Order: sequence, then C-alpha cells, then structure tokens
Amino acid sequence: MADTMNYEDYIDRYGTLTYSNVGTSMLPLIRQGKDLFVITKKGRHRFKRGDVVLYRRPPKRYVLHRIVEVRPKDYVILGDNCISKEYGILDSDILGVMTAFFRSGKEHSINERGYRLYTWVIIHTIPVRVFFKKALMKLKRAAKKLLRRV
Repeated sequence: MADTMNYEDYIDRYGTLTYSNVGTSMLPLIRQGKDLFVITKKGRHRFKRGDVVLYRRPPKRYVLHRIVEVRPKDYVILGDNCISKEYGILDSDILGVMTAFFRSGKEHSINERGYRLYTWVIIHTIPVRVFFKKALMKLKRAAKKLLRRV
C-alpha cells in the first residue's frame, strides 16, 4: 500500500484489501505474521452478528474484530482472543467485512462449513471463555505475588 494511501482510501479505490494482522486478538483464527485476511468494502446493509470487520478506532488505529451484538444504532465488538467488549462502534467506523482468509497459503471463504461452525462456537462460548480467561489472569497474578514473597 502506498505511503500516502490509508486503509479507507485503498478499500474505496480497489474494493478489497488483503492484509496481515498485528497482535493476537483474533487468535486462533488469524495468526500474526502467518495468515492474511481479505476485507471487502462495506455495502449499504448493516452487518450481522458473527461478521469480522475492520474498523477505525480514533485517532487512526485500525482493528479487526468480530461483531458479537447488533444494536439499533451501533455494534458491540470483541476479538476472538479478547475478554473486553467494545461498545458504540458505528457503521461509519467500519471500513469493510472479512470475506476470506489465507492459512498456510490456502484461501478459505467465510462461507465454508468449518468457518461457520467456528463462528458459532466463538459466539456461543463468549461467557465461558471470558470467565476462564479472567480466572487464569487472577491465578497468574496470585502466583507472581507468591513468588515475590519467596
């Protein structure tokens, strides 16, 4: 991507963007430095629960996360490997939706049965995953505290 062209301009001009992510928020679906994802320019329709969207977080940060709740005027969004939901994401914040991803050089569509099953599991296990991640974080803090005393 040219230095002078931001994500919005690129997607507006070409209709799609194939890119790699930075970070672990979309694990295990998208692995940093290994996998690519394809973002397709948003249409006039609203997005649906389960869609993975690229959105802009002010001032100029871009995030790839999953919509976990559609509300009348906004969305609630959460990374597959995250425990903190983001509220108030507007349609105007969203640049596009993930339509495919590449793992080990092979393209996978979001319409594949395996991906649809993965999405169902991710959406329906949010409370359990959040509970266990928080419990694990507390356990790690307690262990560190105990080790400092020793």
